[in-house]
Amino acid sequence: MLLTKNVIINQYTRVLESRVLINSVNLYKMEEDKQRLFTIDEQQLLEEILLHRRDVRGNRFIKKSLSKNSIDAILQAGLSAPSVGFSQPWEFVLIADQETKRKIKAAFSEETRKAALVFCDKKQQEYIKLKLEGIIEAPLNIAVFYKPKNEPVLGQTSMPEMGKYSVVCAIQNMWLMARSLNIGLGWVSILDPDKVKRVLNAPKENELIGYLCLGYTDMFYNKPELELKKWEQKKLQEEVVINEKYR
Repeated sequence: MLLTKNVIINQYTRVLESRVLINSVNLYKMEEDKQRLFTIDEQQLLEEILLHRRDVRGNRFIKKSLSKNSIDAILQAGLSAPSVGFSQPWEFVLIADQETKRKIKAAFSEETRKAALVFCDKKQQEYIKLKLEGIIEAPLNIAVFYKPKNEPVLGQTSMPEMGKYSVVCAIQNMWLMARSLNIGLGWVSILDPDKVKRVLNAPKENELIGYLCLGYTDMFYNKPELELKKWEQKKLQEEVVINEKYR
């Protein structure tokens, strides 16, 4: 028997009312759940972690293995990062094999020789002296990839690069969690991404965002190493904050 127009409308209305009721209950439950608020001591602790985060190089890592719990905590920090459109466009390759590390180190050595030629005179001599990675020395390397989607992503329609920035947020989260665990982390950027992808057999569409070296260290500098070595000076807040608009 064919349903009349009024019956169809009534059924549709009841479905909508049920959905509204369910949504209202869910919203009420969310409002009832206590939100996590933080104390001044916790805020100050976060500030300490932020201020004491360091880019750790190979001459600081020590031979002490990382526990699975620590590695999982660092990865979970990455997974908790904000991502545009809740896209979560990250993949993490964990590398402990020495042969794989040696191949990555060879790729680094080739690129750093090229980089040295970019600098001139005293700056070039300073560059050559710097230890800029810990690929072999660190017990764990993590290659962090951006994995694009084959469909439109909310928030990336005007600025498609936002997906990659989301992966950078994940790396920053991992860095801070590692520091809170007193684990050093160094980000190696003097690499040819395509060579790293070939070594790791990464999917064609994946893009390397960060290559990380993790491990316990013999010390953490109280200031960034490149600031201590006077490679660059730390910028002050008033140098980089613009009120309202550029002049």
